[in-house]
Amino acid sequence: MKRLWILPALAIAFVLTATAEEDNNKLSVETLWKMDRVGSPVISPDGSQTVVPVTSYDTGDDSSETRLWLFAIDSSDKRALTARGSSAGSPVFSPDGSTLAFVANRDDDDAGQIYLLPMDRPGEAQRLTEIPTGVSAPKWAGDHIYFISSIWPDLDFEEMKEKLKEEEESRVSAQSWTGLPYSYWDHWLDEDRQAHLYRIPVDGGEPEAITLPTGWELPRSSQGPGSYDVAPDESLVAFVADSRRDGASPEMDLFLVEPGSDQARNITEDNEAPDSSPLFSPDGSTLAFNRQHIVGFYADTRRLMAHDLDSGETRMVTGNWDRSADGLVWTADSAGLYGSIDDAGTRRIHYIDIDTGETRPVTGDTDFPGLDVADNGMLVAQNHGFLFPPRLVTVDSESGETTRLDAFNDEIMEEVDLGTYESVTYEGYDGAEIQMWVHYPPGFDESKEYPLFLLIHGGPHSGITDGFHFRWNAQTFASWGYVTAWHNFHGSSGFGQDFTDAINPDWIERPYADTIKAAEWFADQPWIDGERMVAGGASYGGYLSSILLGRDHPFNALLIHAPVYNMYSQMASDFAVHADRFGHYWDDPDIYREISPHYFAENFETPALIIHGQLDYRVPVGQAFELFRTLQSRDVESKLIYYPDENHWILKPNNSIHWYHEVREWVENYAEPGSH
Repeated sequence: MKRLWILPALAIAFVLTATAEEDNNKLSVETLWKMDRVGSPVISPDGSQTVVPVTSYDTGDDSSETRLWLFAIDSSDKRALTARGSSAGSPVFSPDGSTLAFVANRDDDDAGQIYLLPMDRPGEAQRLTEIPTGVSAPKWAGDHIYFISSIWPDLDFEEMKEKLKEEEESRVSAQSWTGLPYSYWDHWLDEDRQAHLYRIPVDGGEPEAITLPTGWELPRSSQGPGSYDVAPDESLVAFVADSRRDGASPEMDLFLVEPGSDQARNITEDNEAPDSSPLFSPDGSTLAFNRQHIVGFYADTRRLMAHDLDSGETRMVTGNWDRSADGLVWTADSAGLYGSIDDAGTRRIHYIDIDTGETRPVTGDTDFPGLDVADNGMLVAQNHGFLFPPRLVTVDSESGETTRLDAFNDEIMEEVDLGTYESVTYEGYDGAEIQMWVHYPPGFDESKEYPLFLLIHGGPHSGITDGFHFRWNAQTFASWGYVTAWHNFHGSSGFGQDFTDAINPDWIERPYADTIKAAEWFADQPWIDGERMVAGGASYGGYLSSILLGRDHPFNALLIHAPVYNMYSQMASDFAVHADRFGHYWDDPDIYREISPHYFAENFETPALIIHGQLDYRVPVGQAFELFRTLQSRDVESKLIYYPDENHWILKPNNSIHWYHEVREWVENYAEPGSH
């Protein structure tokens, strides 16, 4: 029998009131929403200045704005480039650095447009495009700016403008589909629209369609900067498209096309798994891209490939490296690339030699996403860690030493009393070494006993790295008086192909064993009270928490957010788990029966807090309602929190604040916070 710490309502109110003032000095959720959020920087070609988008939020009305900030590398200048009251993003420098292009929705814009801002003289930003369907992912090459827009392929832009107006004025809300995909994460897809690549002269003129004449469209579900690239001399464009033209089981390949041509050439048709993220080398000789080899396994290791544009030969560069080559940028001499690599619990910068495939780590601790490099080799990045939010830094490409350029959030963080954290390893399933991040509350005293809040990450192939998390912040949970931990169980990314793929198709045994072993490791520590343990997670973490409901475990209560609960009704998702690789449930029902949490409902007895958002199309909201009804039918203490305006994540400021407080109240009911 588990010992439950059920606090009466008056006691809870007293505790919350008594701790309110103390929480002001800790990393509370209210503090998280006061912070400016620094995005990924771009650096000028000469390496003298960098521009970064910075987003701020207003909890008064749930509004947000993103402004572009300029920082001189030598610290001689720091200023906002865009005004308050509007949002701007996707900055990109001209090849000579004299002009900055960015996307904004200003004045009478009905959708995001490209604006040009002079950087070498005073001047206001001028709008370049008037695309009724909006623009995204701009890139500047030669005399043109390239961009993506989701269009109706049979209409011209004037006709599209009229159609958008008709849709806005229509009182019919129905949508219909005759094929997949019909949704992606949190929005419906119009099957009559296609994502296509265009370019426009930088001095103005008519947009020119690049992909539309070829008959190939960019991936319909999701497009971005990684969906295409342009050769420096504009002689070629590389883009990603579904060569199978099958929304149910797409095959993403890379195509090359000359601007103005209606013929695109598939250069990866020999590989049935996804090829993606094309990048032309600065000297125009090589196209680098990512390749996976296992169909239907989204976390398959992404190998760096090099396609010689003269010979047409393609070779694998990182075949002997057991890490995915992500977040890549070419060096100016075309000799290699820097990447932001998910590496054993930390997102480190690595250098990859394009000829030999040899890799060299540049940075050590904390995460470094959002890289960019100048012609002179100056490297900039976003940098964040468990104890500090994202910041803008330059990185010495040899030593890995960083120089910070910004001061965002410093005043806030100076007033915050943080805890500490460390990386530990323990023996998990079958004795395998499992890495785990352990966060200690402020003022932690190892001579006392604390409760445990074990977090179970999603994915499942999304390892937790040493970075700042706004939605599930371990230091915020720890500030409530809990030792809080993230364990990178079997299936987590960043620990090699075999480790990541070890849980397919059996999603249960290894991660479940790793979770129980983590709890046992903590129970053996003198500073943990084994009678005060709670756990929970979201998405796959919600799935594994639902598995815990039906199996033995030491947790007094569970937090289950957006859970994959029923593997059969999960077919309503925008993504069919296991289907392409292992077959659908009608092909091999045993797989789904063996791993679906709902089959273990007869054993459910642990109190559970269920949370879900209506706009979640990756894990449809019905999963939470099924689980909640099951728990209620079994007379298991449970609570369902439903957000009609949230998706897979709780993103609105006030909803996020509400979410954190509900979670806190729930875990405090079953595991008294603080030391004994």
